[in-house]
Amino acid sequence: MGAAWRDHGLTVVIAVLLLPAVSVVAYRWRRRWQSRRFAGAEVGLVAGSLPWVVMLFTPQPAGRSVDLIPLHDVPSWFSGDPGTGIAQVGGNLLVLAAFGFFLPVRFAAAASLSRVFVLALATSTGVEVLQWVLAIGRVSSVDDILINTVGAVLAAALSRHWWAARSPRVTPEVAFPGGRD
Repeated sequence: MGAAWRDHGLTVVIAVLLLPAVSVVAYRWRRRWQSRRFAGAEVGLVAGSLPWVVMLFTPQPAGRSVDLIPLHDVPSWFSGDPGTGIAQVGGNLLVLAAFGFFLPVRFAAAASLSRVFVLALATSTGVEVLQWVLAIGRVSSVDDILINTVGAVLAAALSRHWWAARSPRVTPEVAFPGGRD
């Protein structure tokens, strides 16, 4: 846990300090140019995801590796210091949490837990593949994909109050505007 704070503590502190300022700027910009209804969701989506992107793509002094066996990596996280395992699981749950929380609030097309699941699964898979392709010293693991996706879906469930009423429903009128003629 100390290594994670040492490597990425500055990123976290900067993100926490800049979030209020970025929120105000985004709110004022949206108020001037467009509807401000979703400004908070947009800021949360970007500001909540950007620090994780920085952390995930910071090169490490190691070779790249791949672990394609589900739940194979998790026991190794807890084999030494329990703080390391907690940091790994907690961090992986938070990687796509802002994505899962704010995406259905902002975009009605993503307003269901199953859609958030599919989008988070695709996004997390893309991150792991990109880490491997870029050879930045990261382990590309199925466990990371699974835990990132679970974090996004749990966060989406927490924000359900704000988006459940806006969830798109397919009706014959929507599927076939003007009828089936």
